Amino acid sequence: MLTSQDLLNLNWLKTDGMIPVIIQNFFSNKILMHGYMNKEALLKTQKNGLVTFYSRTKKRLWTKGEESGNYLKVIEITTDCDYDTLLILVEPLGKTCHLGNSSCFLLKKSNMTFLVELENIIKKRKKIYKNNSYTSELYKSGTSRIAQKVGEEAIETILAVMKKEKLEIINESSDLLYHFIVLLHDQNLNLNIILDNLQKRNIKKLSTDSQLI
Repeated sequence: MLTSQDLLNLNWLKTDGMIPVIIQNFFSNKILMHGYMNKEALLKTQKNGLVTFYSRTKKRLWTKGEESGNYLKVIEITTDCDYDTLLILVEPLGKTCHLGNSSCFLLKKSNMTFLVELENIIKKRKKIYKNNSYTSELYKSGTSRIAQKVGEEAIETILAVMKKEKLEIINESSDLLYHFIVLLHDQNLNLNIILDNLQKRNIKKLSTDSQLI
């Protein structure tokens, strides 16, 4: 969140009391939308942990999702170097765009965005069984079978590497990553937790002058 000093440094005069805000998905880095905040909207956003804008058409504060239920859960707020624009990293709780899209900007889907969407589908298959879904069948088969599949795919990836078959390496690695994500969610974990852990490990190594990466 913004520090007390950051709040004091915000250039409200330059922006006529209305600071532009960019909303970005914390997990996929996808830009979701753009809006404006006055001081009251920013304070409410920080207090409630849900993005609240100042609506220039309604002339009032507007919490994103107050009608649709598609809230933007705040993870981090930062400012640019000139202190006249805010960037808010969020966890979107539903579709962001009023047209039913995940973003108000229609850009080419990045690999990270696809990975987040894939993980969301896998997570849903755990909660709600779907006929003819391989993922649902995997969850139905239990933890031992899922763990076994991860082991099998790991071995097949190694064998592909030993044969130096690049296309086979790509295919087997894809199978391995998919089954690994399934296993993580079977254990109520996710990729973001793993990435956070890797980041913490590297920071710890840097403090001892020894890099993990």
